[in-house]
Amino acid sequence: MALSEIGKERRESTHRPKEGSLRPFYKCIMSLWILIHSIIDCIIDVFCSFFYDDSKRTQIPGVKESFLMESAVSLAERIRHKEVSAEEVVQGFINRIHEVNSLINSVVDERFEAALQEARDVDAFLASTKLTAEELKLQKPFLGVPFTTKDSTAVQGMRQTLGLVSRQNVKAAEDADVVILLKKAGGILIAVTNIPEYNLWCESRNNVYGQTLNPYNTTRTVGGSSGGEASIIATSGSPMGIGTDIGGSIRMPAFYCGIFGHKPTTGLISTKGLSKRTGQEENTMVTAGPLCRYAQDLLPFLQVMVGNNISKLKLNAEVSLKDIQFFYMEKSGDLRSSSVCEEMRLALRRAVSHFQDISKSPVQKVKFSDMRYSFKLWRYWMTREPFDLAKELADGKGTVSVWKELLRKLLGQSDFTFASIMNLVNRYVLPQENSEWAESTTERLLSEILEKLGDNGVLLYPSHPFPAVYHYSSLLRPYNFGYWAVFNVLKLPVTQVPMGLNKDGLPLGIQVVAAPYNDHLCIAVARELQKAFGGWGPPFPV
Repeated sequence: MALSEIGKERRESTHRPKEGSLRPFYKCIMSLWILIHSIIDCIIDVFCSFFYDDSKRTQIPGVKESFLMESAVSLAERIRHKEVSAEEVVQGFINRIHEVNSLINSVVDERFEAALQEARDVDAFLASTKLTAEELKLQKPFLGVPFTTKDSTAVQGMRQTLGLVSRQNVKAAEDADVVILLKKAGGILIAVTNIPEYNLWCESRNNVYGQTLNPYNTTRTVGGSSGGEASIIATSGSPMGIGTDIGGSIRMPAFYCGIFGHKPTTGLISTKGLSKRTGQEENTMVTAGPLCRYAQDLLPFLQVMVGNNISKLKLNAEVSLKDIQFFYMEKSGDLRSSSVCEEMRLALRRAVSHFQDISKSPVQKVKFSDMRYSFKLWRYWMTREPFDLAKELADGKGTVSVWKELLRKLLGQSDFTFASIMNLVNRYVLPQENSEWAESTTERLLSEILEKLGDNGVLLYPSHPFPAVYHYSSLLRPYNFGYWAVFNVLKLPVTQVPMGLNKDGLPLGIQVVAAPYNDHLCIAVARELQKAFGGWGPPFPV
């Protein structure tokens, strides 16, 4: 036996609990901690329920135009065939924003007049073009269809505050690359939406525009950082939107707001114009991706966003669901995270049961033990991102001091939310993860997952321990978002899929994960789950 192997065996034997002695003790301690954690979660929810009166939540009104309920691809089809005018569609969504935005605070800047003129131009073009509907579909798949994007994604002439008071009057000089691509595909941008400060929190709140509310229950969070996007789409104020994702920022709001969101394989989509990124940054976890109410919009939307990288994907490949190998996990194993509640477990089990009936292979329950380090791994890789948080919060004009800003906050004089100060403490005060450990653990976890998934497998995974939580309560449970963030670390494609509503009318959901460049598998599974379980359920009477 090699010396290295002998050393490894000794280390493992040193840390291995003796059979029948320490193992029951550890199991008892773990069970006790899980119980205590669950009690703490209950106390948090009970306290919040007294503070936020659910009976006083705001009811979202139903839509007045039936086309507001249609998918983006359906709207594009009807516009191409002149069954409805682009101007009528754009005006309808503008009217809907006027109707609901005061209730949920999603849209923070708009270009309604310019969008209406662009819609009239589309109608004039359709009246004169010799192109067939099929040719138009190939060249401009979203011709005349309105869309939205978040404040942090650059749109020429519109505010790009990043949620910072110091940038409240800053406007973007040019469009982000993803915005350019969607406009070239015929999309008409109508508005930009709310985010947390510098996109770094699991609730869309800042001191420029305030807090965005969840349309299913306005006492609950919409998540972050694409929270404004998800909430306006869920209320039919926009048929689709561009999100970004560095730690769950597409999937978290999509889950809380009951819509679909897809985090593509990392590196496929240009990051130029996302926050302050130039598109030249290397080794980043961030990517842009689609948010929409219907699974059938995901694939054509993604085809547009990936641009010249379309050849790296197999988006037009036929997918046989019966030939897919399905795996699932019920929890991450991170003891700092809350336990996955029974409603969320049942949503996952319904999906497992459904594919058990379809797939030729049995659906396998798996355990990737390093998933318990989800938050720690994400925290480490955030230190490798190409930005300095203290400088970015100061908008490049010096740096924000953790202790000075904390004192200002206590005196009520800070321009930042408490979440940003927590992020500063986390980044610059608390001990950081060991780089050798973090990188080797990431490599091991990714290798284990890819070995299971291969080129034709998907992992069904919980979206979060609970449905949408009360405002501010995430400050007391900061580790739960590891359920999303770990897949940014691993740079895998993931689709967030709605799975109906719980007894309180809040969205349930699961994540569908695949190996790199197998985004088409995630989306095919999402479409099947929509067919089986209904997908998006409106947060208003229909």
